[in-house]
Amino acid sequence: MRLRTPFETSMDRLDVRRIILLEANVDGVTGWGECVAAEAPFYSPEYADTAWPVLRDFLWPMVKGRRFDSACEIWGLLKRVRGHNMAKACLEAAVWDAEARQRGIPLWKLLGGTREEIASGVSIGIKDSLDELVETVRKELAAGYQRIKIKIKPGKDLDQVRRLRQEFPRIKLMVDANSAYTLADFPLLKQLEGFYLMMIEQPLGWDDLYSHIELQKQMETPICLDECIHSAEQAHAAVELGACKIINIKMGRVGGHAMARHIHDICQQHDVPVWCGGMLETGIGRAHNIALSTLPNFSLPGDVTASKRYWAEDIITPEVTVSPQGTIRVPTGPGIAFEPRLDLIEKLTVRKERLV
Repeated sequence: MRLRTPFETSMDRLDVRRIILLEANVDGVTGWGECVAAEAPFYSPEYADTAWPVLRDFLWPMVKGRRFDSACEIWGLLKRVRGHNMAKACLEAAVWDAEARQRGIPLWKLLGGTREEIASGVSIGIKDSLDELVETVRKELAAGYQRIKIKIKPGKDLDQVRRLRQEFPRIKLMVDANSAYTLADFPLLKQLEGFYLMMIEQPLGWDDLYSHIELQKQMETPICLDECIHSAEQAHAAVELGACKIINIKMGRVGGHAMARHIHDICQQHDVPVWCGGMLETGIGRAHNIALSTLPNFSLPGDVTASKRYWAEDIITPEVTVSPQGTIRVPTGPGIAFEPRLDLIEKLTVRKERLV
């Protein structure tokens, strides 16, 4: 699927997403999941071309013919496989959708969600010029988004934030570095504190918890961890050791709804707010993010946006829309409550495999 506009981070620049969808038949009821693994191993070691064989050769055999009472048991069935959380989450999400459809209830209620409406923020990639960045932010604010996140990297950081604060002094603004800096960049990161940011997301190494502890000690601005958090154990360590004050929970990064819910509960117990990050999902992954975002400690606007923000045409009906107030109404139908557009999915499909 081609993005409406290229999306650039400190790691990569994307024009087209290659997406793995999984359709699971669970006792005659179909559920859908999406693997959020990227095209290359830049965000994480896992990427689309590793997820496919892992799903086929390892994860599917672990659930084939197995009896289980609920989707929350899937994580335990798959735990022998180390890592590959995005592949696991894809399979597990499809089973959660199927179970909610079997029960005739929305997925968000099955997960224990409490919100009937969620707050929406937007993530803006690195732009070629400051003027282009300003106009993009202006457009997104006009669309109603409650929080603006911009991607930064060395050489595309202070000037970008300074210009946005000049143009939009009162907006909720945060930055996301995707691990582009080290502790040696502390003087620059400290300067960002002068711009009243909501948070600085994942400034240091993707697996470097220690350096984030040292950085947060010296910063008043909250550090938010993303790539560093792959498990409940890492989340618990991060909040206990003071590596961050906020955590971005991505279902795919942590291995599915069950683990995301566990991390949510740990953060809630420690008074650490969480929000739902995005991975340029289609409507299927977006629908799962909406359901997850209804849990009570998702108290900050996430990256769940309207379908039209990224796609000329989404693969679900109805498409996800955002209100002028920057909110998304949580659907009330069974399962993810959006129906996959099978005709469009078939048209876009370049590879298919049936496992029985």
